[in-house]
Amino acid sequence: MASLESLGGGGLVFGPPGMNEDEEEEEDQSVVLLSVLAQQGQVGLCFYDSKDSSLHYMMDTPDNYELHLLARVILEVSPHVIITSAKQELCMTRFLQQLGSNPDYNPEVVTYPYVDFGLELGKQRLLSAHLPFLPASLSEREKMSYLSSCMSFDSPLMLRAVGALLKCLDRRRVGVELEDSSVGVPILQFHAYTLKSVVCIDRDTYSVLQIFKSELHPSVYKLHSGEKEGLSLYGILNRCRCKFGSKLLRQWFMRPTQDLAVLHRRQEVIRFFTSPRNSDALSTLQASLRNITNIPTLLRRMSLSHTKVTDWQSLYKTVYNAVCIRDTVRHLPQSIQLFRDISEGFSDDLHHVASLISRVVDFETSIAEKRFSIKPNVDPAIDEKKRKMMGLSDFLTDVARRELEHLDARIPSCCVIYIPLIGFLLSVPRLPSMVEKEDFYIEGLDFMFLSEDRLHYRSQRTKELDDLLGDLHCDIRDMETAVMTQLQNTILEKSISLYKVLDLTAELDCLMAMSRASQEYSYTSPKMASHRTITVTQGRHPLLELCSPMFVANAFQSSELQGRVKMITGPNSSGKSIYLKQVGLIVFMALIGSDVPAKEAEIGLVDGIFTRMQSRESVSVGLSTFMIDLNQMAQALNSSTGNSLVLIDEFGKGTNSVDGLSLLAASVSHWLRKAPGDVPHVLLATNFHSLLQLGLLPSSGLLSLLTLETAVDGDELVFLYQLKEGICQSSYAANIATLAGLPTSIVQRGVEVSDLYRTGRPIKRIDKASSDEQANRCRSVVERFLNLDLEDKDLDLQHFMKEELLPSAGELLNLS
Repeated sequence: MASLESLGGGGLVFGPPGMNEDEEEEEDQSVVLLSVLAQQGQVGLCFYDSKDSSLHYMMDTPDNYELHLLARVILEVSPHVIITSAKQELCMTRFLQQLGSNPDYNPEVVTYPYVDFGLELGKQRLLSAHLPFLPASLSEREKMSYLSSCMSFDSPLMLRAVGALLKCLDRRRVGVELEDSSVGVPILQFHAYTLKSVVCIDRDTYSVLQIFKSELHPSVYKLHSGEKEGLSLYGILNRCRCKFGSKLLRQWFMRPTQDLAVLHRRQEVIRFFTSPRNSDALSTLQASLRNITNIPTLLRRMSLSHTKVTDWQSLYKTVYNAVCIRDTVRHLPQSIQLFRDISEGFSDDLHHVASLISRVVDFETSIAEKRFSIKPNVDPAIDEKKRKMMGLSDFLTDVARRELEHLDARIPSCCVIYIPLIGFLLSVPRLPSMVEKEDFYIEGLDFMFLSEDRLHYRSQRTKELDDLLGDLHCDIRDMETAVMTQLQNTILEKSISLYKVLDLTAELDCLMAMSRASQEYSYTSPKMASHRTITVTQGRHPLLELCSPMFVANAFQSSELQGRVKMITGPNSSGKSIYLKQVGLIVFMALIGSDVPAKEAEIGLVDGIFTRMQSRESVSVGLSTFMIDLNQMAQALNSSTGNSLVLIDEFGKGTNSVDGLSLLAASVSHWLRKAPGDVPHVLLATNFHSLLQLGLLPSSGLLSLLTLETAVDGDELVFLYQLKEGICQSSYAANIATLAGLPTSIVQRGVEVSDLYRTGRPIKRIDKASSDEQANRCRSVVERFLNLDLEDKDLDLQHFMKEELLPSAGELLNLS
């Protein structure tokens, strides 16, 4: 057999198109198992993703007693199974109890004996793991040397967690349930997982800022998936051309960073592609990205020898287009780091793999026969057998003619056929006299079977053909399968280069997607710096501006020593909440490397975004709405730092107004009394005007008072949506109520009660009659009684008292 390595020098020939129909289904069936060990304020964890057979590990990291870091990891990874030790600290026990009480997320929790988390046992299980990319001939020492380059052995908790994870994988046989017991669960790659420099954002903030928004899918054909992305920040920025690009973009959204090096790397690519003169390069690269398929899925199938014809097509298209991307990028400025990484990282291994597949795989025949088939001149032995197969028709016709000469004269015709696994047979028509099985006997022939009124026999000559030619069909299949296995092994050896293609093309796809959005929506590149200042000029809300025919832009300025706490007052519906969300979204977009909806922007370091803006559904969590509000406020007060952004909207409205006002005043005062370096950027929207009127806040240069401009035209309130310094003296509730369609009488009564309350005058109930009306009714009763003729013999005084006098008196009593 010719060596596959010798075939790598051929040119690239694009094969027939083909799509992997099982890719989406396999992705949906992926399982994530996370193993974690928490001891003495440290957390070590790792997780396995069956979708791409990858093991992710996180270095031992300090965590607080409430395990906030672990909660963040679980929020990002969403494991289906959590593995931990049966001997655990109290903090882990409480954490798992809280996790189990969450109705929206209930992973399976598996506990193993503490001995299964042994350090040496973990190392031995790692050495014994099924690693297809490593040669089987490696010694234990060589394998340990390689593994130490893939993952750090300086994190004992993580290594102990790895041991328990590998035990669970072997017990459950994740992804290889139907394979032979000798086939281990494959690990195709190792990834370091870290939360370093990640900006802290909780689930409530993601929800209230509408960064993600799931909606039921309207298509009946996608009811199984159930959801689609609605109007959200992720929805308008996700212009990715491939699934793994969309997945990486979602990871960026879930993991915004304050690492300036990472942000500058992303910004320089976006800045390049947003330039109109580079639109051709953008279109060319995006066209190639459409053909990049899921490499981990393909390599996983290869490692299990489950490769289909469509997989070979997909892999060839992927590698071919990866080479096209590399060639295109090499003509772009190499001063941009990502372009340089692609130019250098897309090695000649890709060209070698593409050439190899092109020279070996016969796509046309493979599709027709629905099995792997190779091209001519790959293996001389296979070519020889195929030539024999092709010449069999004429040869067997000649053999049949000779056989007919020796048959009974009653048999008019015969033919020699080849059946895989059975061999060559002589086929003759069934004669009318051949009724019973005993009638099938023909001298010199061995009867085999009857099929469709034709009798099949084995003759001396067909036996000679079996010995001479053998089982050609099965031989060819076996030999081509051997070639396929060798080709698979060669490609798996180049898996590092293929994974690098996946990582870099996913990053390129995300950045080009954000470039498209930046061009379409007229975004600008923010300046990222290491100071604590945030400056936004003519900022816009990225979602609302798409839904509103006219949007008024507003600025935001928060320096290190001035105006870090901004209190915004204004009428309801004047745009206070929108402004808060606008600032939060602009900062968030800058922290994922995106351009922002503003004329100019300079964003300093931000380590977290905290919100108290919208109450979550409270039935399933067993907390009152106000208690949830307090939890959100407590998170902002306890976790925010001098580099955080805090957005608070109408806090204190869920309880007694005096208590709510007091809590709000105490919270704001808490920040204002801190040292300037410890005060976060705080935006507070409230209608508690008493906060200022009663002087409940300390005097500080850190406090800035803002309002949204309005104008009153007669009885009509006009919103100008323009932010300015100052205080709103009225909430204009009556005007808003009129705009909302409340009956005029109700609005007027509300204004009347409000005026009486403000001036300290008594408020009279309108459901009671006035004193004049009561006096008139009393006079009427007295007059009727005086007009009675007491001397009238027909007068029924008792009837008069019962029917007229007493009912009237009762009415008067009710009115008094």
